[in-house]
Amino acid sequence: MLGDKAYDSLAVRRELRKRRIMPVISHRGTQDIKGLGKLRYVVEQTFALLHQFKRLAVRWERRLELHDAFLSLGCSLICWRRLKKVLSCWN
Repeated sequence: MLGDKAYDSLAVRRELRKRRIMPVISHRGTQDIKGLGKLRYVVEQTFALLHQFKRLAVRWERRLELHDAFLSLGCSLICWRRLKKVLSCWN
């Protein structure tokens, strides 16, 4: 899990490790982890792309499997659009 200094606490780190999640969190009072911003940009950009689909920006479905299906569909459409753009540059 990527996190900024606001999430730097032993309780948060302990809970993440208990769930077998490796925390990548800057410690308070130290410099930021080099390159963490680039990784966070990818995550934030992905959420921004997914939120262009209203159904994913505001979760309407009560059933998790329906939301997961729309999420997969949204990811597929984003990948298709990117591939289509790259392939059109080659022609």
